Amino acid sequence: MATSSPARRARTAAAAGLAVSFTVSLAVFGSTTPAFADSNAKPTYEVKIDLTTSALDASHAPLAAVKAAFGISGSAKARSYEYFDTAALGLNAQGWDVRLRHKSGSDFEETYKKRYPITGGDIDAALDQANDEGFDSSDTNYGAEVDWGYSKQTLSFSNDKSHSGSGYSGTSMPSAGTGRSWVVGEIPGKLEDWNSKNWGSDTLKASVAQGPVTSQVWSGAWESSDDASIEVLPVKAASGTGTEYVVEVSFKVDDHDDAAQLHADAISVADAHGWLYHGDILKTQLILDRY
Repeated sequence: MATSSPARRARTAAAAGLAVSFTVSLAVFGSTTPAFADSNAKPTYEVKIDLTTSALDASHAPLAAVKAAFGISGSAKARSYEYFDTAALGLNAQGWDVRLRHKSGSDFEETYKKRYPITGGDIDAALDQANDEGFDSSDTNYGAEVDWGYSKQTLSFSNDKSHSGSGYSGTSMPSAGTGRSWVVGEIPGKLEDWNSKNWGSDTLKASVAQGPVTSQVWSGAWESSDDASIEVLPVKAASGTGTEYVVEVSFKVDDHDDAAQLHADAISVADAHGWLYHGDILKTQLILDRY
């Protein structure tokens, strides 16, 4: 067998090295998927089941039987809140909600929330979409949560900030102008440049306050959730006169399977007692539509 020359062997080795280098380059840079993409966020869960007003007594508080059935104890605590959006609901149309809330005796809470609908229970698809838009596991400024209602699920990412409650007693709220200046001044970067540079603050500057509303909340623990509650929220009636009451029992947990069990059990218990509202009442949308 003929022996190749040193020069030929050198050329062959160089060509092989080039091929290896080219292959590695394709593997790293040729793919349309980023080589080091951050993983999807891991959400917590809040099960939210609406009850009919048959679950309330004459003072619009939960019946003793309702509280006992869902592990609710203690006295009610008040909270007032309102949303800021334009008359045409420009923020809401983009899946954003901006809320200012004041719990009795506490500082104000400013919440900037981005929502993603979940279709057919496919939470991963919603997480994928959120990841594509910059909400992933690396962003610790936002908490991911799945709201699990009677028939609807929604993935949300919330950025929470606070503002001093000094000078405000109980659950009193600032004027609309003052509240608007707060939420504009604290706006997070993702909302600020959502559609274009400064889109978020420009939209908020043109917003009005929807609300305020003041609800009563009773807390407790039930099954796997040590954060259970019943909220009774009075809102303007759809007719424009009078008041309607929204009654929501909710449970917060970290695990999907726990949430699924809570969802099934809460519906079963409420339905067996004739308290269950067979549908989803979206409180945020209700307030935006009626105020």
